[in-house]
Amino acid sequence: MNDFNITDSSSFVKVNVMETLRTIPDPELNINIVDLGLVYGVDVNEATKQISVTMTLSSKHCPVGSAILKTVENSVAHNFSDYQVEVILTWEPVWNYDRITPEGLRQLGR
Repeated sequence: MNDFNITDSSSFVKVNVMETLRTIPDPELNINIVDLGLVYGVDVNEATKQISVTMTLSSKHCPVGSAILKTVENSVAHNFSDYQVEVILTWEPVWNYDRITPEGLRQLGR
């Protein structure tokens, strides 16, 4: 989260949303969706109490894709009950192994 701003309260919410997302594993690889590189961004609008999570899946044919998306929505909504939650699925840029964080690679044994 390179755009953290200590004077912006939404920055704290963004960090906490990312930590919530770190608790969600990809069911096939058992690596959290953040370290797997599936989360592209989190936007918080304090005025409208809206959280938007932009993410992708490892492929358009992911057999558990809808379950992952619903888990993201439910987890964020549960932890941020004062906010409306929107999960935006995107295919641009296309996910690839280069998006996996060093921690994700460690968990993969690489």
